[in-house]
Amino acid sequence: MTAVESDATGQSLAAVAPPTAPKTTPKTTKARVLDAVRAVAIVVVVFFAVRHLVLNWHEFWHTLAGIPWQSSLLSLLVLMVSIAVGVYAWQVVVDDLGPPIGYARGAQINLVGALGKYVPGSVWAYLLQMELGRKAGLARARIFTASLIHLGVGVVAALVLSLLAMPAVFANSPRAWWLVVLLPAGLVALHPRVLTWGTSLVLRILRRPPLDHRFSYRTVGTVFLALVGVYALQGLHLWLLANSVGAPGFTGYVLCVGAMAIAMTSGTFAFIMPSGAGVRELVMVAVLTATAITGPQALAFALASRVMFTVADLATAGGAALTARLSLRR
Repeated sequence: MTAVESDATGQSLAAVAPPTAPKTTPKTTKARVLDAVRAVAIVVVVFFAVRHLVLNWHEFWHTLAGIPWQSSLLSLLVLMVSIAVGVYAWQVVVDDLGPPIGYARGAQINLVGALGKYVPGSVWAYLLQMELGRKAGLARARIFTASLIHLGVGVVAALVLSLLAMPAVFANSPRAWWLVVLLPAGLVALHPRVLTWGTSLVLRILRRPPLDHRFSYRTVGTVFLALVGVYALQGLHLWLLANSVGAPGFTGYVLCVGAMAIAMTSGTFAFIMPSGAGVRELVMVAVLTATAITGPQALAFALASRVMFTVADLATAGGAALTARLSLRR
């Protein structure tokens, strides 16, 4: 037999032999600690999200009792679609900052990390997203920068749509003039040159290299339109609830879109409260009462909306985590 063995056909056995399994490098103590911290962090944020759901479940169920089940189910499904569109907008930014990661991978990082908003101090959502991104092999600075851009573009999209609800907002809150003042500045900040400069500045503060390319109009436009779609879907979610007691047709939908845009933005800046609790409801009630809906009904719908958001967040994050687990097993 020669040094290179051959089978009956003359083929080299070395050529057809299955490759040996690569040797796995044992995890260091630091890696094990980081894995444990991530696991504990996920458990903590899920606990707060579920706690929020349980505390409000009675009022939520009482409100749903007066709404046709078709409207309630469709409202929840529309809300889940809005979350999926929001993930797409975030993933577009992440892909522009480095090698593409794909939607499924982006959803796993974004959705599970976003549950951190239910812990008092919304900064936990960004920290958890960065850690999950790092676990997936992405730089923390890249994840943080993408989340920051996503937030900034979302605020501008919300300011644009808030114009739809301005009459109702000013009627109930004359101090809301700051919405009009911020809009021109936000539109200027969306220019690719300005956005690129601001992003590079953030990266320098994080002691990371600045961007090696400028954001394109296509990227900024895609993210902006996607986030406008998010608020339009969230407005439809609220309208489906409110329309059950006679919100006035298309006019009511327009007001609901503006209400959700203002409410979600206001809740984002109220970062001390878990997921902007209380602030979002105040804005939604103020706008809804400008329609045929009474104050108690508006408050009930605002509370139902918040619980539905929690259900949708848990469902989408759980689905993303399950998908990741199945992919690893395969």
